[in-house]
Amino acid sequence: MDPNRRKELLEQFNNRMPEMGIISFRFPAANETFLGPSTDTKADFNSNRFKLGANAHPNKRMQELWDQYGESGFEFSVIKVLQYEDPKANHSKELEKMLEDCLAADPQAVRIRK
Repeated sequence: MDPNRRKELLEQFNNRMPEMGIISFRFPAANETFLGPSTDTKADFNSNRFKLGANAHPNKRMQELWDQYGESGFEFSVIKVLQYEDPKANHSKELEKMLEDCLAADPQAVRIRK
C-alpha cells in the first residue's frame, strides 16, 4: 500500500467519531434486558454477538438465553447516544452515569458485564 494512502487512512481512523452510548440486548420472551456502556456501539454489538456465539460470554444468564433461543430471541438497540466532541477524550464517567440512569429507569434491566 502506498505510504501516503496508509497515513491518510490511519488519520481518518484515529479521528473518526464512533457512536457512543448505552447498548441493549433485550430478551422479550422473559422480559429481561441487558445494558452496557459502549464507546463504539457497532463494535460492541459485534463483540457481544461473537462471544455469545462462541459460548464465551461473561454474563452467564445472557449466555443461557442465547444458547436456548439463539440470536433471533433477542432485540438489539442503542437506547441512549452520548453527544461528544473529542473522540480521544475519556468518556467512561459520562457513559457510566448514562448506564446508571437507564438501569434506574428499568428495574428489570441488568448490566451486560457484571
